[in-house]
Amino acid sequence: MITLASAAQAHEVIPSVADMEQDGSQLRFDVRTSLETFIAGIDQAEVSDTNDAPQAETFDDLRLLAPAALEESFRNYWPQMAGEISIEAGGERLVLTLDDVTAGPIGDVENPRASSFGFTAALPDGAETVSVGWDRSFGTLVLRQMGVDAPYDGYLEPGDRTPDIALQGGDQASGWMTFLNYIPVGFDHIVPLGLDHILFVLGLFLLSTRFRPLLWQITAFTLAHTITLALAALGYVNVPASVVEPLIALSIAYVAIENLYTDGLSRWRPFIIFGFGLLHGLGFASVLTEFGLPDSAFVPALIGFNIGVEIGQIAVVAVAYLCVYYAMKTSEDGRSSIAGSVGYLVAMVVAVALIIPLAAAAPDMVGDIIPVLAVIGVLLGLSAASVVSEKFDSYREMVTMPASILIALVAVYWSVERVFL
Repeated sequence: MITLASAAQAHEVIPSVADMEQDGSQLRFDVRTSLETFIAGIDQAEVSDTNDAPQAETFDDLRLLAPAALEESFRNYWPQMAGEISIEAGGERLVLTLDDVTAGPIGDVENPRASSFGFTAALPDGAETVSVGWDRSFGTLVLRQMGVDAPYDGYLEPGDRTPDIALQGGDQASGWMTFLNYIPVGFDHIVPLGLDHILFVLGLFLLSTRFRPLLWQITAFTLAHTITLALAALGYVNVPASVVEPLIALSIAYVAIENLYTDGLSRWRPFIIFGFGLLHGLGFASVLTEFGLPDSAFVPALIGFNIGVEIGQIAVVAVAYLCVYYAMKTSEDGRSSIAGSVGYLVAMVVAVALIIPLAAAAPDMVGDIIPVLAVIGVLLGLSAASVVSEKFDSYREMVTMPASILIALVAVYWSVERVFL
């Protein structure tokens, strides 16, 4: 068994994990989280990286505090936080009392500090159920009921409230429901949250849009990341994100650069993609280890997450294919199309313009939506240039190669950023 420490990226906003257990007339919550994010006042529904928050400097200052000083800072902040956690039982909103807070050691400031706090609430007489509301600004919450049979286990999106949870247990989701619930978690990790995985899949797609070479690559990648995802989720493999993330970026750069020197699938490329898939599986696993998998439905949750990832990858390939289909056809025929180029440019403008209504409808996703729409816009723009050329194979020259160069530049920057910045 490989037992190396695991950690998320230093400034990544991670979900909070809360264990809830009844102790007589008291309801106890133990929460594992990043104290600094709350104290700094970062809206965790709006950003996925604390560096993108207006309070980034405050967060960094808090990250350097000694544990005792950080604990005292959180105690001072608690009255405000308690007012934004809504726990109801027996038709009453419960009063929350902070019992303890434990800040992790400063350690490597490039990694998040593992901290925790515990609070209790007095249950009213005769209460049989409880519901928990988590303020939107607090981000995602994983809530797990402890000490009962068939316990509730929920994944709350920012601002969500649980249904009524039976204090005596019995609200455990079925394996089928757990499976269904984890599919969107896996999909979200690809689209729109996994820009690095999106660029990797695009790198595979750009080598050859023909079905057979793409199938070989996707099959090797899927098999490999499924293996390491399962092993990491089971606890057999645990590799630091500080190692995995730069290597993932380098794998993206390699695939994109190789696209510049070959226009077909080499005999070695599927094996190389398999190796890269092992790395990406560890990246996928980091999402699961942040909030864990339900012990009672581990396998359905793992399978659901993995299927969500696969659907996300298929969605990336499908959208990319739609973006470049006409460019491929004109390239094969060696003809040009002014009307096609205009159509592509209009589609590119529409894709960029979509940012405005999407920003209004889902403001918390703007930072994730913009990169995805930018990728679509680039593919449409390059395709617009390709269809006005009368050259045979203009698609490779004007779409594959420029797009691969852009992907390689982004990936190289990520490699440097994840190691040195």
